[in-house]
Amino acid sequence: MIYHLFEALKEYDIPGQGLMTYLSFRAIFASITAMLISLIIGKRIIGWLQKKQIGEEIRDLGLEGQLQKKGTPTMGGIIIIIAVLTAVLLFSDLTNIYTIILIIATLWFAGIGFTDDYIKVFKHRKEGLSERGKLVAQILFGLGLGLTVCFSGDITVREAVPAGEEVSAADTRISDSGEVQYDAVKSTKTTLPFIKDHEFDYKWLSPFDGAMGWYCKWAIYVLMIVFVITACSNGTNLTDGMDGLATGTSAIVVVVLGIFAYLSGNIINAQYLNIMYIPGTGEIAVFMAAFVGALIGFLWYNSYPAQVFMGDTGSLAIGGIIGVCAILIRKELLLPILCGVFLVETLSVIVQRSYFKFTKKKYGEGRRVFKMTPLHHHFQKEGVPAVISSPKRAQPEAKIVVRFWIVEILLAVATIALLKIR
Repeated sequence: MIYHLFEALKEYDIPGQGLMTYLSFRAIFASITAMLISLIIGKRIIGWLQKKQIGEEIRDLGLEGQLQKKGTPTMGGIIIIIAVLTAVLLFSDLTNIYTIILIIATLWFAGIGFTDDYIKVFKHRKEGLSERGKLVAQILFGLGLGLTVCFSGDITVREAVPAGEEVSAADTRISDSGEVQYDAVKSTKTTLPFIKDHEFDYKWLSPFDGAMGWYCKWAIYVLMIVFVITACSNGTNLTDGMDGLATGTSAIVVVVLGIFAYLSGNIINAQYLNIMYIPGTGEIAVFMAAFVGALIGFLWYNSYPAQVFMGDTGSLAIGGIIGVCAILIRKELLLPILCGVFLVETLSVIVQRSYFKFTKKKYGEGRRVFKMTPLHHHFQKEGVPAVISSPKRAQPEAKIVVRFWIVEILLAVATIALLKIR
């Protein structure tokens, strides 16, 4: 709103008005605003949740310090959502297609999580929203996003073409090697390290050519979008099991995606770094800056020992936003590295369940690979019979969380460094 207000008054010579045209300025103020809002409303919302006795139900799983968390307010993801959306509404370009998509994604996934938390807390049904219900809602959004990317004329990438060739809608950049023109195209290309120009085209997976190949490549791309959305949302949800774990790791991921969005939306940076130039994605950087600020503000209350849990309201929304952002800036194939912590947490659950069912069918008794899953609980549990029983002693929760943060920082640095490997 502030951005649009200054745009409406641009004919007047207002001191400092030009600052609103800079993405970096708006991103910084959006981040600071979101953090302050999160800190200010956090205490009040936590107090209201305590007053309404909206606390976490804890099962005794034999984990150190677990029972002490009983009654801790949950559904704290509301704090993150309010802080993000308020800052975005103030400092973002609300006519930008990418901003609109991210706002819808935030509300959609927060709505799924809120429904799940509401059923658990107010209806006293521990299972919450069914896994099928969550999955259907996530797939529906993924399909909607995929079709939007496929058919919207506002979502394009700019590909370099030789100077002098006729183009439909070009940007021109004068470089040391001469004039470079960029043509707006609908593309199924994305970013993948270790190949030429770091660009992978989903049409390479299509077994058809011609018109059939065109439909097939977009179908493959839409299916990939659906998969990324559901995987990110559920992966973040599984990681949310310790004080500050999901919040801290997500903040690191969001910073990297925000940097990628800023670079991809700038023709000079994109050409210099030889990455895909996607006009308009600079506004994603403003959104992600607000998101980081909100997460940091929430971490003030969510760090060990937590005063509030984010619940599915927060975890599903965080994962959904990360997945959507990665798709919009064509970096979804970097997520297995960037979101390595979320990936390993998810794989640990899949491996544990699969191995348990297999051994139960074969030996009549289920056996475990890890002491407990998701993986962070493996380190929190005292030694019990399992294929991987190390460490024998339970580790303090705060130490596990900080070590996971360190691992995520290393993965974030590796992801950025990969773009310079040719």
